[in-house]
Amino acid sequence: MDSKIEMNPNLMVRFLQKPAAEFTRADIVRYCRENKVEFLNFHYCGWDGKLKTLGFVINSLEHLENILQAGERVDGSSLFPFIEAGKSDLYVIPRYKTAFVNPFSEVPTVDMLCSFFDRDGNPFESSPQYILHKAHAEFQKVTGLKMETMGELEYYVIADAEELYRTPDQKGYHESAPFNKFYDLRFEAMKLIAQCGGFIKYGHSEVGNFTQDGKIYEQNEIEFLPTDIEDAADQLVVAKWVMRQLAYQYGVTLTFAPKITVGKAGSGMHVHCKFTKDGKTATVCGGELTDEARKAIAGFMAAGTSLPAFGNPHPLSFMRLVPHQEAPTSLCWSFSNRSALVRVPLGWLKQMDMAAKCNPLEKEDAKDFSDKQTFEWRASDGFADMYLLMAALCCAARHGFEIPDGLEIADKTFVGLGVNIHDAANKALQESLEQLPGCCVEAAKELAKDREIYTSRGVFSDGIVDYFIKYLTGFHDENLRSQLDNASLLKFVEENINNG
Repeated sequence: MDSKIEMNPNLMVRFLQKPAAEFTRADIVRYCRENKVEFLNFHYCGWDGKLKTLGFVINSLEHLENILQAGERVDGSSLFPFIEAGKSDLYVIPRYKTAFVNPFSEVPTVDMLCSFFDRDGNPFESSPQYILHKAHAEFQKVTGLKMETMGELEYYVIADAEELYRTPDQKGYHESAPFNKFYDLRFEAMKLIAQCGGFIKYGHSEVGNFTQDGKIYEQNEIEFLPTDIEDAADQLVVAKWVMRQLAYQYGVTLTFAPKITVGKAGSGMHVHCKFTKDGKTATVCGGELTDEARKAIAGFMAAGTSLPAFGNPHPLSFMRLVPHQEAPTSLCWSFSNRSALVRVPLGWLKQMDMAAKCNPLEKEDAKDFSDKQTFEWRASDGFADMYLLMAALCCAARHGFEIPDGLEIADKTFVGLGVNIHDAANKALQESLEQLPGCCVEAAKELAKDREIYTSRGVFSDGIVDYFIKYLTGFHDENLRSQLDNASLLKFVEENINNG
């Protein structure tokens, strides 16, 4: 048996004995017939980035096959604010490779993610999922590489405070139960996300924790494994859906809000990136970052002030992006530096067997693990639309290959290992670096300046960019940060706690 099948947590993968990427319509039908599946759910994201659901009762084999091939109609004007009601119909067509057994349904149910199509049977150009598909296709044409990403979903759980086994304020990093109160929720979320097809790397408690007004606020994180950038976005939207359903069952609030209160750790959604060619890493070679990786980082630097338009699309996002909170504010990159906008984390670039050194019974085998190396975009947060964020990052990375001075930009924006950008001794360095926008209105202005990075090669339409600029400008948040004290910030958080 294929080892990737034998231990795969996706029940359909194990039953059908093939990877999800190879699922066909016949496979879905066979699974439904042999497992007495009664319901079928279609899922898709609207403009708010949340997963929507359309449910079907399967009443015959013919009916099932019809649903799987023809899809269904939906009201596009209720999903996308820029679609006029007079021509709003869209088709939703299931993507078989995304099929999973619904872990919450009391009766056997299969769920799938869908793509949007217009009345002529063509992909709906303004669908976030299709924008990402176009971005990745154009990236591959220009570079000859595939882009893989993985997200780090940070979130807070809010519940009634307990007196027993309290963790000191802002000291929650990697705590174990019982000091970590919501280990069970995180553990179950990881299990169910994996059953739904998500490639989980690990989960842990994070730094942020505090008590306020009889409530405990506890920060946790679930991190994914690198995979095709389009699949990575799919997995993140399903993960957020799973996590919220579990929180509802537990009777607690789970939020991806970037900032909860002043002086406490915010929640980001860092995105790790890597490139592959012919199935092998193109991110590092000979223990060093490749020119391809450095060009992509240069693209992130060149587009650094406009990427927050997609990765930080809410006023709360910019309350997280402040100095001394392990959040980036300056356009620079570095190795293992958490104050940089792009961080190249500790990697396995040297062939060494550390496991053999701490397990004397093991024979030393210096295996090459360099394919684990990534570089990490650190500004974005969980309020972002996962598809549009990944599409924007893909466009920015491609831009780094297209500009003639990409490697020079990479050199100019590099900050040495261990340099604290926010230290008073490095004031001159910080002042020499371009800064991230401080609010949605500023992000909109930067997007207008960088428009061609996203619209080139037909990825984002001018209409979508214009809509985003109008949407962000509409927050009028130029002075919001100075206007909110701790109490009013908490109220603002409560009003927006379920965004994203």
